[in-house]
Amino acid sequence: MLNRDIYLNRLYGQKDKDLVKIITGIRRCGKSTLLFDLYYQRLLGDGIPAERIIKVAIDNIKNASLKDPVALYQHLSQLMQGEGHYYVFLDEIQLVDNFEDVVNGIKRDFDCDVYITGSNSKFLSTDINTKFRGRGIELKLFPLSFSEYYSHCQGDKRKAFNEYMMYGGMPYLLQEPEPMRRAEYLRTITETVVTDDIIERYGIRNKEVLRALLSLLCSSIGSYVSSRKIATTLKSSGHTTVDHKTVGSYIDHLCDSFLFYRADRYDIKGKTYLKTLYKYYAVDIGLRNAFLNFRQIEPTHTIENIVYTELLHRGYIVDIGRNEQKEIDFIAKNMKDTFYIQVSYTLIDEKTREREVGSFRKLDDGYKKIVITMDDDPFTDLGNGYKKMNMLDFLLDEMALEKA
Repeated sequence: MLNRDIYLNRLYGQKDKDLVKIITGIRRCGKSTLLFDLYYQRLLGDGIPAERIIKVAIDNIKNASLKDPVALYQHLSQLMQGEGHYYVFLDEIQLVDNFEDVVNGIKRDFDCDVYITGSNSKFLSTDINTKFRGRGIELKLFPLSFSEYYSHCQGDKRKAFNEYMMYGGMPYLLQEPEPMRRAEYLRTITETVVTDDIIERYGIRNKEVLRALLSLLCSSIGSYVSSRKIATTLKSSGHTTVDHKTVGSYIDHLCDSFLFYRADRYDIKGKTYLKTLYKYYAVDIGLRNAFLNFRQIEPTHTIENIVYTELLHRGYIVDIGRNEQKEIDFIAKNMKDTFYIQVSYTLIDEKTREREVGSFRKLDDGYKKIVITMDDDPFTDLGNGYKKMNMLDFLLDEMALEKA
């Protein structure tokens, strides 16, 4: 079993705190494995008896009756009759109506530490968080980072990365070496998310518009997106009834289902977020490629998407930077550091190098400024304190930015 220590340690750090631990992420990214296997084994290693750890997978057919909130509460109550502290794991909790009442109820009535997982972020809306009375904390789980992927496959790093750029990091792919089956598996996940998590959940009638929009977002990673511009494009393609409000709503649904993440624009000089134009990045580059039938695979935008999700995986808050009239691909912040990051496939061409480092000029705030490229050479100093970093060095060392 693949160890996902970065997430396991984050989860363990919240153990026994008076918070509902909420693990979110796209379908099949490893939430159940993290909670039911890895975290379960960590608790057993701490000496906690197995009978004190209650595990309920709501999406298992044998637990179909537990989708009723009263039945679920009664079931959990029966399992917590003894004295002492319990650990309660509830997988795919969004399948239970009014599940927050069940969670609040068992926390109120029993001595327990509660962990829940879900594949749709609508169950983390402001209203539901209010029902948790501020005692909930979210852990966002992503598909495998390249470092996690490579720890399993080993071998030639560049070959492994080429595979990762094509098929991404959904955990099951480690068990499936055959390319056609990998592609079909990725298409199945995307189709399930679109059908079950979006079309059925939100009662969407115009399915073709949603799919056309998804195709446009997949083709537009690394580019600014406007709901009005997309609506115009869709209309020109024959979807005459669509408007920008519908497009905006559908984009929200795609993000709510964790297929995409939105990057906001931040004006560095003005110290404010800009309210127009955003970029959207796929949660997994393999899912994006599969939806496009592995066409439109452009290396620069692909590695930009991978850098973005890697930064989220490491816990950074990630925005797009605006430096006067120039753009910085990413501003990555955590509690300790801020980094300005450009992503370029290569800096061999002088014009490309000037364009990338030019975005850093007139920024004298002391934050590190780094260009991540696929160039494999020893020349890392770009002048003025700017640094060049190899993509694989960045991906395989969680502290690479700090060491630059």
